[in-house]
Amino acid sequence: MNSIDLLQIIEDLDIEIICKSSSIEDMEIHSSEISRPGLQIAGHYDKFVPERLQIIGKAEWTYLSKLPSNERYEKLDKFLSFTIPALIVSRGLPVFPELIDLAKKYDRTILRSDKSTSRIINETINTLNFYLAPETRVHGVFVEVYGVGVLITGKSGVGKSETALDLVMRGHRLISDDIVIIKRLEDKLIGKSPEITRHFMEIRGLGILDIERLYGVGSVKNDEFIELVIELELWDQNKEYDRVGLDEQFTEILGLEISTATIPVRPGRNIAMIIEVATRNFRQKRLGYNAAEELNKRIRERGISRRRQK
Repeated sequence: MNSIDLLQIIEDLDIEIICKSSSIEDMEIHSSEISRPGLQIAGHYDKFVPERLQIIGKAEWTYLSKLPSNERYEKLDKFLSFTIPALIVSRGLPVFPELIDLAKKYDRTILRSDKSTSRIINETINTLNFYLAPETRVHGVFVEVYGVGVLITGKSGVGKSETALDLVMRGHRLISDDIVIIKRLEDKLIGKSPEITRHFMEIRGLGILDIERLYGVGSVKNDEFIELVIELELWDQNKEYDRVGLDEQFTEILGLEISTATIPVRPGRNIAMIIEVATRNFRQKRLGYNAAEELNKRIRERGISRRRQK
C-alpha cells in the first residue's frame, strides 16, 4: 500500500506545528480520506476512523469554546486517547490549553493552518490523493507539445532525447528525460520527473545538459497529463507501417489506454516535426475530426456516385 510521511504533508501544505509527537518522523498516512470529529467530540464514536487525519474547523472549535474547562478537557481526553496521526486546527484559531496538555499526555501531534476549513480540507485531500495514487515508472522522455503531454518511448539509442531536444528548440517544453514517474489520478495519468534529474537531459556525445539554464524557464515544466504516446522504432523495411491511420493504437498504462502512434526512424526523417504534426492531428481527433475517416468517406461517396452513373 502506498503511504506518505506526515512531515511531507506538513511541508507541502505549510502547516504550523503546535505540538510534536515523538513518532512524527515515522508517522505515515495511508488514506486520502480525512475526518472532522464533531460527532466524536460530542461523544459519539460509532464508526470513528482514528487512522485518518483529523481537522477541527470553526464549528467544532466554537462548540468546544462554549464548554467549561473541565468538560472540554474530558471530551478532548477521550478523543486524543485514540491513536490519530495528527489533528489540524484550521483558520489559525487559538489552540485550547487543554488540547496542548492532552497532546503531551498521549503523545499526539497538533497542527494549525491559517487557511479556511474547506480550503485546507480540499488541499489536504488533493495532496494525499496525489501521493497515494497508483504509480509506475517508464523509460522514455516526456514533453509538452502544443499543450498536450506526449510520452516518447522506444529502445535505447533510437533518438528519444535528441528528438525531445529538437522539440524544446521549437518552443515546446521538457518535463522529464530518461525516467518518467507516472501516477494515475482517477481516469487520468500525470507524469513528472524524478526530483534529482528534473530539467536535466542526457545527449550522447555531449553529456548532461541543464535545459532550464540553456533555454530558460519557459522550456521546462514540472508535470503534465499524459494524453499521447509516441513510440519510436528503427525503420524495418520488412515491416508494413500504417499509411492511412484508420486503425487506432493504444498503450495501456496503469489500467488506462492512451492513444499511441508508432513512428519509424531513419536518416533524413524530421522526427520532431512529425511529432508536432501527430500532436496536432491528435487534437483534431479529440475535437471530432479524423482526416483518415474523412478521406475514407470521400472515397466511398465517389464509388457510390460512379455506380449510380453506370
